[in-house]
Amino acid sequence: MQGLEVGTRLRYRLTLASGMLECLGFAGVVFGFASLVFVLKEDGYFSHLCVSVPGTNGTKTTTDCTMQDEQFSLVFTVASFLNNFMTLINGYLFDRFGTMVTRLLAISLYTTGTILVAFSSAAYSELLYPALSCIAVGGILLLLTNMQVGNLFSSHRSTIITLYNGAFDSSSAVFLIIKVLHEQGISLRSSLLVLSSCSVIHLLRTFLLMPKTHIPYPLPQHFTYGLNCRKDNTYNVEQFERMKDGGVIASQESPAEPEDQAQAQDSENVASFRSCVLSWFFLWHLLWLSIMQLRHYLFIGTLNPMLNRLAENDPDLVSQYTNAFAITQLFGVLCAPWNGLLMDRHKGKPLAPGETALEADLRSSSLSLLLTSVQCLLFSLCASFPLLPLQYITFVLQVINRSFLYGGNAAFISIAFPACHFGKLYGLLMALSAIISLLQYPCFALVKGALHGDPFLVDAALSLLSLLVFIHPLYVFIHCRKVARQREDYTQSDNNGSKMAEAEF
Repeated sequence: MQGLEVGTRLRYRLTLASGMLECLGFAGVVFGFASLVFVLKEDGYFSHLCVSVPGTNGTKTTTDCTMQDEQFSLVFTVASFLNNFMTLINGYLFDRFGTMVTRLLAISLYTTGTILVAFSSAAYSELLYPALSCIAVGGILLLLTNMQVGNLFSSHRSTIITLYNGAFDSSSAVFLIIKVLHEQGISLRSSLLVLSSCSVIHLLRTFLLMPKTHIPYPLPQHFTYGLNCRKDNTYNVEQFERMKDGGVIASQESPAEPEDQAQAQDSENVASFRSCVLSWFFLWHLLWLSIMQLRHYLFIGTLNPMLNRLAENDPDLVSQYTNAFAITQLFGVLCAPWNGLLMDRHKGKPLAPGETALEADLRSSSLSLLLTSVQCLLFSLCASFPLLPLQYITFVLQVINRSFLYGGNAAFISIAFPACHFGKLYGLLMALSAIISLLQYPCFALVKGALHGDPFLVDAALSLLSLLVFIHPLYVFIHCRKVARQREDYTQSDNNGSKMAEAEF
């Protein structure tokens, strides 16, 4: 038995480490689009949209590539939209069919996308639309199946979830590596074919180090998974969640009641998917996520034309700042765990009298949500000022806030809602926020058109809009205070009742 336990722990750690590498090297590469655009422009993608503008008063003829920039912006808009919107369907598939089916779909999409980019060219620039979309959807699916690994380490659950989301953000630096290799003479096709061949690693990990269905929470004793296990202790997450809640309530209220009757009665205590969606937690969290995500998507999608404008079309200076932005993305994996540690800081400490673990988790999440909101406001303000050196600070704030945003998003869903609805709620949130993120393209068109390339008014409007994200942490904080006050009132009334009963006796 001891050998089995050691082997199980080793498998858990290998799953954790390999999932970290998978998210770091593949899952979020699409968000390194600013580096990829630099390569694509050099290879002539959408170059037919550039037009020559004759100079006035004997000045040189200039080239206007506004339409080319709009096409690249549209490619990223479509990819980022599908990255989130398809999570609605993918979350249902994950909850319904389990990890293996979901990962096989993810690997198929990811491989298709990388092959399409590899065999695209300036003459077939339109292939970027399906290619980047497949890479985006496949990547978010890999992240979705990996976040459940946090259930293997209950005392560090939020930390691991945020760590994986940080690795997802840092993987955007993969396109920086491709950009550097391209400058050294290695073609885009060769780099993407190598990336595509790594799908073999994803397949091996799917069969050897991931469960066929799900990893439940809390984790049952001696839970095992993988192809080589003699007995795969797989569980239906919804059934396990109901049994868990039913068992706790039954032991408190009616210990003499038969187990099957207790489970049948108490299964109703798990909140329905509909009630979760209609809750204030879900609605304020959706607003919180949508506004900040729109700000980040617009910044990433318009980074290249923004740098060209501030650097006065100096290609060397634009390349320098593009590299700086991509390098800062590498540090997302170092920033995200701090958010998880913030949310897990109460673990291992005694709970307040009468306080449940869920209440303690929510109380910890309110500070995380507030800190993320403050970061977004500072990032948006820095991005609004048209000063090129200031963009170094903007890059740092952007990667910190993005790491906190997506890690905190997944961690909050896992805390505030039942585990049996995680995939569906995560998918619905990402899908609804994706609809809001479509506003990035009209914003870009507005800047290029009516505002004549000056994004200051749009940036200022988004900074004002960012003030709304503070509603969510405030609501969670008020909710926790209200629950604590109700518990104190109940405890006092219960104590008074006991004293009166003793006096009468």
